[in-house]
Amino acid sequence: MSEEIIVVRGNGTLKGEVSVAGAKNSALKLMAAALLGRGQSVIHNVPLISDIAIMGEVLERLGAQVEREGHTLRIDTAPVDSFKTPYELVSKMRASISVLGPLIGRFGQAHVAMPGGCQIGARKIDMHLVGLEALGVKFDVAHGDLIATTPDGLHGAHVMLNFPSVGATENLLMAAVAAEGVTVIENAAREPEIEDLANMLVSMGARVSGAGTSIIEVEGVPSESLHPCEHTTVGDRIEAGTFLVGGALMGGPVTVRGIDPSFLRMAIFKLRAMGCEVETGQDWVRVERTKPLVATEIQTLPHPGFPTDLQAQFMLLAARAEGVSVITENVFENRFMFAAELSRMGADISIEDHHAIVRGVSRLQGAPVSSTDLRAGAALVLAGIDAEGETRVHEIRHIDRGYEDYVGKLASLGADVSRTSVSA
Repeated sequence: MSEEIIVVRGNGTLKGEVSVAGAKNSALKLMAAALLGRGQSVIHNVPLISDIAIMGEVLERLGAQVEREGHTLRIDTAPVDSFKTPYELVSKMRASISVLGPLIGRFGQAHVAMPGGCQIGARKIDMHLVGLEALGVKFDVAHGDLIATTPDGLHGAHVMLNFPSVGATENLLMAAVAAEGVTVIENAAREPEIEDLANMLVSMGARVSGAGTSIIEVEGVPSESLHPCEHTTVGDRIEAGTFLVGGALMGGPVTVRGIDPSFLRMAIFKLRAMGCEVETGQDWVRVERTKPLVATEIQTLPHPGFPTDLQAQFMLLAARAEGVSVITENVFENRFMFAAELSRMGADISIEDHHAIVRGVSRLQGAPVSSTDLRAGAALVLAGIDAEGETRVHEIRHIDRGYEDYVGKLASLGADVSRTSVSA
C-alpha cells in the first residue's frame, strides 16, 4: 500500500499574492440548505475539496442531482424522496449532520446517522436536539441513527442556546424557516458563515433577520413556498488566515485576495500585536514582517473572538516568537494534539489543562510529522517551510478536506513543497 504525503524542504520563502477559495464551512451548509428549494439551486465559489465531494454524495443518496462546473455547483433537489442519510458517508464528516434541519423543514422527519469526522473534541450535538425539540421535533435513537419526527408539526419557539454553537444555530435556522409562527434564536452563533447561510435562505423565500448578531428572528413560511436560488459563497477566512500566518512567519509580503477583512478582525489584531504590518482593502489583506515576532496571549472564543480554527497556525507563530506565549483553547478540548507534532520539530510547548505555554525558539528542524486534524496539517506544512532541512507531513487527507490545492498555492508563493506517494 502507498500513502500520499507532502514533502517540504525548508527555504523560508513565502511572498506574493494568493486567492482563497469559497468558505468550506459555508459551502457545506449552503448545499444542505438547497434541500429546502425543491428544484435546481446554483451555488458559486464552491471549493474543490474532499468534504464538498462527500456532502455531494450525501445529497445524491437522498435523491438530489449534483453537477459541478469548476467552482459552481448545480443542485437539483426536486427528485429528493428520501430523508435517510447513510452512515458510511456521515461517519466521514461531521458537517453532514447539517442536513438534519432542512430534512425536518421539508419532510417533517429525518433519519440521520450519528456523525463522525475530525478527532478534535466531543462536539456533542445535544444543543441541536434541544433546540429542535423546542420547535416540536421528537427524537429517538435506533441502531446508531437519529430518528426525528414532528407528530404535531413544526412550530416557532423562543430558543436560548447554552453556547453559541455554529452547527446548532444552522440546523435551527434551516428547520425554523419552514415552521409555523416565529422562532427567536438567542445566543446564536455570529460567524460570517451564518450570515451567508441566512442570505441564501432569504433568497429562497425565507424570512430571516438578525443573522450575524446574537439574536436571530425567523418568521416561518410554508415549506412548499421555498424555491431554488442562485448564491455565491463568501471567501474562506480560515484559509486566508492560514496564508497570512505563513506570510507573518516567513516575513512576506503576502497578499491574500478574495476575503472580507472584517471576517478576520481578531486575527489581524493579533498579527499586529506580534510585530507584523498588516494592510487591508475591500477584499484583500497584506501581511509583512521586518522585525522579530513578539510573544502574545490568545484565547479561542466564538466569533467575533479568536477562531479555534486558527489556533494551531498561531501556535506555530508563537513557537518562533521572542518570549513566552500563552494560548488558551476554550472551544475544542483536543485541539492541542498539534503541539506534540510541532515539538518533534523543536518547538518548546507545554500543555497545562486547556492552556499551552509556548516558549519561542530560534529555529525549527525538519522532521516526519502527522496531521492530527485539518488545521494542524496546514500549520505543519508552514512549519516545514520555516524549518531547516526536510519535513514529511503524513495523513494529508485531513488537509485535503479543507484546502483547495494547498501545495500548489504555497509553491506559487515560492515554497519548496510537493506531494508524493510513499510505501505505507
